[in-house]
Amino acid sequence: MTKKYIVRLTSEERSELEQLVKIGKIAAYKRLHAQILLKADISKEGAGWTDQKITEAFDVSVKTIERVRQRLFQEGLEGAINRSKSTKCYPKKIDGELEAHLVALACSEAPEGQGRWTLRLLADKMVELEYIENISHESVRKVLKENEIKPWQKKEWCIPPEENAEFVCSMENVLEVYKKPYNAAYPVVCMDESSKQQIQEIREPIKTTPGKTECYDFEYERNGVSNLFIFFEPLVGWRHVEVTDQRKAIDWAYQVRDLVDIYYPKAKRITLVMDNLNTHCGASLYKAFEPSEARRILDRLDLQYTPKHGSWLNMAEIELSILSRQCLDRRIPDQEILRSEVEAWVNARNTHPSSMTWQFRTEDARIKLRRLYPTLDA
Repeated sequence: MTKKYIVRLTSEERSELEQLVKIGKIAAYKRLHAQILLKADISKEGAGWTDQKITEAFDVSVKTIERVRQRLFQEGLEGAINRSKSTKCYPKKIDGELEAHLVALACSEAPEGQGRWTLRLLADKMVELEYIENISHESVRKVLKENEIKPWQKKEWCIPPEENAEFVCSMENVLEVYKKPYNAAYPVVCMDESSKQQIQEIREPIKTTPGKTECYDFEYERNGVSNLFIFFEPLVGWRHVEVTDQRKAIDWAYQVRDLVDIYYPKAKRITLVMDNLNTHCGASLYKAFEPSEARRILDRLDLQYTPKHGSWLNMAEIELSILSRQCLDRRIPDQEILRSEVEAWVNARNTHPSSMTWQFRTEDARIKLRRLYPTLDA
């Protein structure tokens, strides 16, 4: 087949290309194009290389060689060396108005019978509403990504009430506590509790092997529920977790007594931050102990409560979340093994203390959470 575009270089062009190939720092595609032109040139010694030979030598397609020869003829040496600049202009399929419709749709309720919007559902709905004749789910994905919208995701969160004086008062009390510098005589300890269901396997799981994922049977046997009390001193990075049968007022009272007498016997006064569960109060101490003993323990405590729907203010909850992810996120058959596993986790965390510094201040709350503060009448 006769070539449509023949490469016939002048001595000056050959010299320029040879110099270009010898240069150390140059774009790879420019060096490749220069080499193609030099080998395809028929002006030197009668004839140049065939396209097939150039293909084998430089591991490049015949189409690329043809395009370089064509650009030499149409655009000159400079155009052949550099990449082609397309002059085509493709109109954007989704303009600002269509993008606004798509964003509003993605933020609306999903259709009846659907738990959430999917990319294809959104694309179909855009066509159904006659916003556009057709649109691919990939185009929908790009628009949502640009606008940081993920309708398929949901996050569980404590949503506080707006303009609530009680909430902001408790919140600021806790934030002021977190501002205090470390003082061994007056430690700040956060407390929380959770439960863990024990699950026994019906059939022996298949262990992980190279190329195979661990498998466990969908059937299991419930074996009771245990409660976990956690105490966490964020500035020191110390934590203690106690596994108990239940979480009644008396159980909480005994844990608090241990906090005072065993874990912090030298502290003058312990600031204890916790949620306002009905068992987390001084009355629980009077249910468990003689009045003089209950008063002795209370005199060593400064109880601070996070507001309702404000559990995110409790740093013990964060530590409990870490415990759940690192240790409890699996099937544990009985309380004895649960207690052993939790103890191992606590010892490892306390051996290499991981402290926590609270960054969110009262000043930040009054700006970022101003909708929670009551509006004063003029």
